[in-house]
Amino acid sequence: MTVGTITVIDQTLREGMQYRGLMFSREERLKILEFQEALGVDISQVGYPSAHVTEIETARFLDETAEKRGYRIRTAVLGRALKRDIDQMAMTGVRDLHFHIAQEGSDPRNRERFEKVFGTLKQSIVHARKKRPSACIGVSILDIGRTDMAFLTACAELLIHDLRIDMLTLPDTSGILSPGQLDTKVRKIVAMAEESGTRIGVHCHNDMGMATANTVTGVSAGAGVIEVTALGIGERNGIGDLFLVGKCLADQGYALNLRTDDADLFRRYYEYVDGRCYEKTGVRLMEDRTPFFGRSVRTHVAGTHGRKDYGIATEAEYCLNVLCGKSLVEKFLASRHIPYDPGALSEIVAKIKTLSAESGRSVSAEQVAGIVHSMQ
Repeated sequence: MTVGTITVIDQTLREGMQYRGLMFSREERLKILEFQEALGVDISQVGYPSAHVTEIETARFLDETAEKRGYRIRTAVLGRALKRDIDQMAMTGVRDLHFHIAQEGSDPRNRERFEKVFGTLKQSIVHARKKRPSACIGVSILDIGRTDMAFLTACAELLIHDLRIDMLTLPDTSGILSPGQLDTKVRKIVAMAEESGTRIGVHCHNDMGMATANTVTGVSAGAGVIEVTALGIGERNGIGDLFLVGKCLADQGYALNLRTDDADLFRRYYEYVDGRCYEKTGVRLMEDRTPFFGRSVRTHVAGTHGRKDYGIATEAEYCLNVLCGKSLVEKFLASRHIPYDPGALSEIVAKIKTLSAESGRSVSAEQVAGIVHSMQ
């Protein structure tokens, strides 16, 4: 199966609302959809219709608005692979229907369980296609970290070769897999989908802090679809980060429609989501240690880091303490436009180190300027 352009599904409007009770209004959801369209997101998962009648209405509104505005982005809804959910999902008018089935812990030797699960799946997919003949159908098997591999492959065989669904997502819902473990599982299912029309996707949770890395690993293992959110928000500790995953993949040469080169637009999107989160939960998502967008990513302290450019930041800041070196101090003085005698650089560095050691703090720009001035 040729991967081609990686399909990016932004689930901020659905998975994102599972973050610490975060809730978006209809107007806020529309604003987020506008950001997603501008950034080149392929599919926006806009709601969970079986949760409440307002989810049906909002999903329909977002889908109709996107169509009226001529958006390229497609809208999708999520539900259980049950007739009731399918009927409610069809009421939204949304083209992409995503289903999830929970099979963790299933014993592949239990034939009765096998037949029941497979029978329900077949009935559900057939019903969905009758309700929406032109729908793109995706199924997530929850979850690959806790599902027996024999059962997982049996489900995949049914969905890929018998039911011929459009997308099969492999979610590490528990967030327990390492990149190596996820790689092994994804490669096996990707191999099963060779020569089929089914694309394999990944959806990785961040309980162990590896969601973004695992999502990138899933693509390197052959997956052609990623499910991510703005700032990685989602259930518990969230899922893979939209920008970080996209940037990693783009830098590695993968083709995406996502505009990872527009960091300013991404920042505005992230700041908008961060603002809504803070307003409604009192929690900030963007902080000093936020990858790429946080202040810490461009701040250097150790002397080694003054020798050349490190990290991904286009701008640098410096905090000088006992660990600084000549190269770092030299860059700091240049950035602050502090004139100095190059022949005295070693002595300046020594004084900065001593002052930092004696005070137990980093040395401020004013203190550095004072040191340089005292030596002239």
